[in-house]
Amino acid sequence: MRKRTQAREIALKILYQIDIAHHDAEKVIEDFFSYSDGKDEDIKEFSKKIVLGTTNNLESLDKKIAKFATNWELKRMAIIDRNILRLACFEFMFLDDIPSKVTINEAVELAKKYGGIDSGKFVNGILDKINKTDIKKP
Repeated sequence: MRKRTQAREIALKILYQIDIAHHDAEKVIEDFFSYSDGKDEDIKEFSKKIVLGTTNNLESLDKKIAKFATNWELKRMAIIDRNILRLACFEFMFLDDIPSKVTINEAVELAKKYGGIDSGKFVNGILDKINKTDIKKP
């Protein structure tokens, strides 16, 4: 598995924990990596970048998702789906070096792996709408 794919999985796990327990992001990151010796530094750094970027921009990310998730309230979405959408939107909005197609593909794979039966389709639909309408990236 590629390093950034691994980093996104880790970021999703950390964001899930933050969302459930409402703990400080830095503390959750620290705790998570204290139990996972041997992780590559690049993986740790990219995971941390995604988590902190997502949590620090949560309000604007949630507004963006809510705008395109018609007939869905953010608080009623599955926690996994919500956090996949958040981390993908963070990549869309703040990480210009990642093509939109890569972000969408990675998010859909996370949704298929960790979400419900229709999570992949749900995540793909919303991210595709955001990408086509609101994001100016290749």
